Amino acid sequence: MISKLHATTREDYARMVRKTETPSPIVRNLVSAFLIGGGICAFGQLLTALYLFLGAGRETAAALCSVTLIFLSCLLTGLGLFAPIAKHAGAGTLVPITGFANAMTSAAMEFRSEGLVTGLGVKMFSITGPVLTYGLSAACLYGLIVWILSLF
Repeated sequence: MISKLHATTREDYARMVRKTETPSPIVRNLVSAFLIGGGICAFGQLLTALYLFLGAGRETAAALCSVTLIFLSCLLTGLGLFAPIAKHAGAGTLVPITGFANAMTSAAMEFRSEGLVTGLGVKMFSITGPVLTYGLSAACLYGLIVWILSLF
């Protein structure tokens, strides 16, 4: 005799999920992301002001600021200090350029044992590939829209 299997409905599944999930402290997460992300931006402004004070031009100071933030992100990732900060800051550290540097450095560190080309090179750019693809596609689309609008 074949018995019927109990089919779980969407409502049953949603009820099971609600029973087991832990509530997310949304307000605390938003505040910490805002404060730490804002702190990173304020530090970037401080770096830019420092480079301007030291005699760099505006564009050079901005480039040096970006390079410094990327370097510090990579250094903190290599020392194992970026992950604890990102755990508490969430998107505050992951959205700016620091998060992108962390993603590339983490992938490079994880797969370096597989060799320079097939490990480090391939895996590092497997993370950045989609970012570059969609970023360039969006830039081209935006440029096309601006060009079409400039014709009128």
